[in-house]
Amino acid sequence: MMNQLSINDLKTFKNDITRFMMTYKFALDAMETRVEILVQEFEMLHEYNPIEHTKSRLKSPESIFHKLSRKGGDFSFSGIKDSIKDIAGMRITCSFISDIYVISNMLKNQGDLKVLGEKDYIKHPKPNGYQSLHLLIEVPVHMSDRKENVCIEVQIRTIAMDFWASLEHKIYYKFNQGNQAVPGRLLDELKQAAGAAYALDLQMERLHAEIEVIKEEMTSTADETLNRIVINNQQFALPQALLELLSDGDSQ
Repeated sequence: MMNQLSINDLKTFKNDITRFMMTYKFALDAMETRVEILVQEFEMLHEYNPIEHTKSRLKSPESIFHKLSRKGGDFSFSGIKDSIKDIAGMRITCSFISDIYVISNMLKNQGDLKVLGEKDYIKHPKPNGYQSLHLLIEVPVHMSDRKENVCIEVQIRTIAMDFWASLEHKIYYKFNQGNQAVPGRLLDELKQAAGAAYALDLQMERLHAEIEVIKEEMTSTADETLNRIVINNQQFALPQALLELLSDGDSQ
């Protein structure tokens, strides 16, 4: 007869796994805050938001142990941490391909974040046509009694890439539920759709660049909006004395 855990053992295990999962949840919370700060900074300084939306998810304990079993890792919390790097995941969806690399570089430049790995499936798409930029980022999480460095997977992609990936997932899920292989015809069409999505991304990128040039040409240096700043929807006029001081400095 299988030995059963005592009530105390069960409580201890429950507390340990809850604490383990909480560190990943807190890492996602911290990353979401960082991304929100970047969004607000961009909107205030550049009047533009490179991020359309974000989505976070945690693997369930059951999913974690199934994956660990497949990988053959050590059945311990340290073994899980070493073997499975995508327990916590964040997806950042951008409007344009250039935005993906802007966001990636901003995250890489944050001194307390450590990039453990990078896979660029945009420059080097998967054989099925999948495109996205994947980063494994180690995030410091400060608990009540210690600091944990927690790895999360960040996927950055455009709206078109995200739409394609969502459709591909639904197709594979439907056929896997019936233990069937996806028909080759659908796989071929999926790959063609990936090429079409990439072509659309390139076209939208060109339009975006052209619009930015037009906006620059239409903006006058005497625009009155340059004499004020907006922070948290509150407007502040720049002091006239400071403007005059700057003007005097430029004329010297």
